[in-house]
Amino acid sequence: MTTFESLGLNATLLKALEKQEYTTPTPIQIEAIPHVMEGRDIMGLAQTGTGKTAAFGLPLCHRLMEIGKSPEPKTVRALILAPTRELVNQIADNLIGFTRGTHLKVATVVGGSSIHIQTTRLARGTDFLVATPGRLLDLLERRALTLEYTKYLVLDEADQMLDLGFIHALRKIAKLLSPRRQTMLFSATMPKLMEELAQSYLTEPVRVQVAPPGKVADKITQTVHFTTQGDKATLLREYLAQHPEEMALVFGRTKHGSEKLMKLLVTWGFSAGSIHGNKSQSQRERTLKSFREGELKVLVATDVAARGIDIPGVRHVYNFDLPNVPENYVHRIGRTARAGAEGRAVAFCSPAEMGELRAIEKTMKITIDVAGGSPHIDTGPAPKQQPRGRSGGGYAGQKPAGKPGTGGARRPQQGRPQRRTRAA
Repeated sequence: MTTFESLGLNATLLKALEKQEYTTPTPIQIEAIPHVMEGRDIMGLAQTGTGKTAAFGLPLCHRLMEIGKSPEPKTVRALILAPTRELVNQIADNLIGFTRGTHLKVATVVGGSSIHIQTTRLARGTDFLVATPGRLLDLLERRALTLEYTKYLVLDEADQMLDLGFIHALRKIAKLLSPRRQTMLFSATMPKLMEELAQSYLTEPVRVQVAPPGKVADKITQTVHFTTQGDKATLLREYLAQHPEEMALVFGRTKHGSEKLMKLLVTWGFSAGSIHGNKSQSQRERTLKSFREGELKVLVATDVAARGIDIPGVRHVYNFDLPNVPENYVHRIGRTARAGAEGRAVAFCSPAEMGELRAIEKTMKITIDVAGGSPHIDTGPAPKQQPRGRSGGGYAGQKPAGKPGTGGARRPQQGRPQRRTRAA
């Protein structure tokens, strides 16, 4: 059996791992750590929740500890870019745990926080800088730091950075880095633009893939419930009422719609909160903390949180609105069944979302079981991936949607959820 010690990590890191009860390395860690230690560029394909942060973080800690002295003012030794504030904070928390008791320093820069405080901290220099691309560019334009001496670059969840339109920011940042650097790119999917990005950033990379794109945890039970847009809120209320003490994550498509849905759930007596792009960083952190500690049982979020939440207690994921980009469905439902637990994912599908459902099933190469309702008539091909738009449908005054699993007028067979047949 492979152990962290057999991977060549130094004794200080091994002690830190022992204190945090890291016992056995995951497949991505076993595959990636030796290559990172050797200084190779990495192209890693793996879903969230597979241990990617330790896969690049531990060997980088090992290499930076060998330097034995503090970084120069305004310099960064290892730069880690991530698409969302939540993911930046999650990566930084892991790195802080790995580096506790060492001389290594970890800093973060994200939008929504004081740029003055970030500038002051960067003035002293840092070993690790975990950042979102937009705020990093702001600080570079202010000459708050230099990347001239940065020897390590990690792009985490690179496909989502492309989805969020960060490609131009990434290109600007790359021009400021030394060409003599080690680069690691991690992604859950491999779209064509990602291949072009890898060719531009990486030099003779080692490809590491521990799970095929689109694969999700085997312990996630997936179902779809066909309904109208206007009935979705009532349907969600009935599902949540079945498991009032279990944590649930609800994904909406828009910031306005997600906030409106959260407020409606609160009026119905649920302990709910929301995180999306209109919330400040401090608001998002407080809400996530309350959700993680169990003070909130329901969290309504946009895709900004699809890869930034690692909370083992999430048992249910509800896709209130289906995502425009089918790969995002994989990341959303991957928020449950964490750390070996079981989870359930339910997708609410309105008539206008049949194309999105077909695209999801095509990407995952499965047919999702039906929990309730009747398939809507599919009037055309699956839509092309496009920027997220507004989703319609009000939340007040809905007609009863029928109990979950019954679909209102049509009752599925008892026992295993019915299989969906294609509508003509």
